[in-house]
Amino acid sequence: MKNTSLEDLEGRIGYHFKDRYLLECALTHTSFANEQKIHRYKDYERLEFLGDAVLEMVSSAFLYKEYPEKREGELTKLRASLVCEPSLADCARQLGIPGFLRLGKGEEASGGREKESILCDVVEAVIGAMYLDCGSIEPPQQFIMQFILEDRNRVFFYDSKSMLQEWAQGIGETIRYEILDESGPEHIKNYTVGVFVGDQRIGTGQGRSKKAAEQQAAYDAIGMIREKERKRTKSPDKKNGQTE
Repeated sequence: MKNTSLEDLEGRIGYHFKDRYLLECALTHTSFANEQKIHRYKDYERLEFLGDAVLEMVSSAFLYKEYPEKREGELTKLRASLVCEPSLADCARQLGIPGFLRLGKGEEASGGREKESILCDVVEAVIGAMYLDCGSIEPPQQFIMQFILEDRNRVFFYDSKSMLQEWAQGIGETIRYEILDESGPEHIKNYTVGVFVGDQRIGTGQGRSKKAAEQQAAYDAIGMIREKERKRTKSPDKKNGQTE
């Protein structure tokens, strides 16, 4: 691990483990566990399985109460936006989890600390470890509410591609995403993507993956569309230089 102070991480997530070994396992990638011949640490996969179930239950209950008017299909779509891989990876970065990961040498060299798939899995593993350690749903529920569900901008951000698609269909247009630039070494590339309606670029985004950059571009486009709509509705109609 880059940062050996697990107390620091416990402070960030708002929970102090009685059995810190569970937290250590939640931060251990398969590549690291396989390199340790004494097999001191188990990897996070079983904890991830448990944490995924806890996350689904808590997020489903939250959305059921929060949006009483939405039907099952809408709730399912919204939950998928809330707890998708990029969303959980973003949560991991905000908490500084990449610095605590235990990775094998090969995974470390290939940029594993920034891989969204790994970061997403570790967040779920931490939730699973928390649930096992406390034997109660309340601490993991509090963690999920604080760091995953209460950020409403996160819901908007990770649903922005579908929102933009619906907007385009509503005006009879199609949208396309185009890579504008790639930078950085192969294992940690940074992509710049533009989203277009016809030849007009309506949004731009950057990310460590093409998917993440497209999401950011859609978010940027939705923001610009809403701002234009806001200005249009606020501007009075004018005729012959007079306000009607």
